[in-house]
Amino acid sequence: MEEARPEKVKRPQQVYTLVVEVGRKPGDGLPDKATGAGLVIYASGVDEAEAVRETVAILKEADLAPLEVTGHGTLDERLKAGDEIDAEEQALMRRALDENSVIVAQMTPFFD
Repeated sequence: MEEARPEKVKRPQQVYTLVVEVGRKPGDGLPDKATGAGLVIYASGVDEAEAVRETVAILKEADLAPLEVTGHGTLDERLKAGDEIDAEEQALMRRALDENSVIVAQMTPFFD
């Protein structure tokens, strides 16, 4: 007889707000004199670590050079912290969740 294995509990996806700093890399598409960029990203994952891993993988695939990722939490966590999140931002978060995707909401080039 086979032993009964406990069923895996499927953890729900959530959307995390991440701020990613990228450096320069040939073919990255940043302006010529930029030294890098800051990106605001909404990424889905069962936890923040998974959202970060997926984001870094996708950015590398897009020829960007991620240097640092800072997590700012889920929508609920941000609202509890007092962040004001407008309807457009919430719509992008919903889209990231619905599509199980990584969405770059903003990219700001850095110049020296």
